[in-house]
Amino acid sequence: MSFFPAPTATETTVFTRLPERFRNPRRTTWADANRQGKIIDSFLEGPSFDREGNLYVTDIPYGRIFKISPTGEWTLVSEYDGWPNGLKIHQDGRIFITDYKRGIMLLDPQTGKIEPFLESAGSEGFKGVNDLVFSPAGDMYFTDQGQTGLQDPTGRVYKLDAAGNLTCLINTIPSPNGIVFDPKLNHLLIAVTRAQQIWRIPLGNGSIISKVGVFAQLHGGLGGPDGLALDDESNLYIAHTGFGSVWRLSRVGEPIQRYVSCEGISNTNLAFGGADGRTLFITESESGSILQVRAPVKGLQMYSHS
Repeated sequence: MSFFPAPTATETTVFTRLPERFRNPRRTTWADANRQGKIIDSFLEGPSFDREGNLYVTDIPYGRIFKISPTGEWTLVSEYDGWPNGLKIHQDGRIFITDYKRGIMLLDPQTGKIEPFLESAGSEGFKGVNDLVFSPAGDMYFTDQGQTGLQDPTGRVYKLDAAGNLTCLINTIPSPNGIVFDPKLNHLLIAVTRAQQIWRIPLGNGSIISKVGVFAQLHGGLGGPDGLALDDESNLYIAHTGFGSVWRLSRVGEPIQRYVSCEGISNTNLAFGGADGRTLFITESESGSILQVRAPVKGLQMYSHS
């Protein structure tokens, strides 16, 4: 981002925090592998709003799904044997989860029941799925990150079309993480965490994937680009974990705004919500908080298929 003047910085505020009754710091297998053995009480991810304005978030190491009311009250919806990461709500009310350990899962928000939806690709297990997004046509796109990085650039992006056909679009990514679909520009944007990049995958050639390129280059830090979101004008919002910031880039990749964390530096993901769709809610996993900040444009409507 050194090619451009420093964008205007705006500080976030805390919307709500994980209540103490849900905090029990202890050692976990997930944290041993992904947080260098740190003792943690949660790791929040996957923010997504339902039609009633409730915010759902995941807690990866403890296999928990929480629902947060518009006033900031927390409810434990489900607790199961898994590592839930990304989460998106289908228009029929089903909740789809990318579970690092188990693949694509389904959550019934009424009962809290979790069941498998897609556990493998042609009987081969996933590396560790991370995030997902729906297109207006009902196609699901998701990232398969695992432990890939610059040492192993074999992360993948999959497409599961509305008819149930699974296709691997690309398998050469060093740590694919957050993913968004822009229906106006007909492309996918992928957060490539370990390369400190956002990749662009054009979708205009049918089943042929070509001309995949770098949409934006971040400067680095202790983490990298994580969750992504779009607004109605195709501006991209990047949760830069390890740097305590969210970047707002224009539709052509120019940095135009920086939202600074008022808490820790582990901003993992983000979603638009609020009465007018212009409030950005950010999961901050170091402190177990949900941050908020006003954006100048409302968020892009999240699509799913009936």
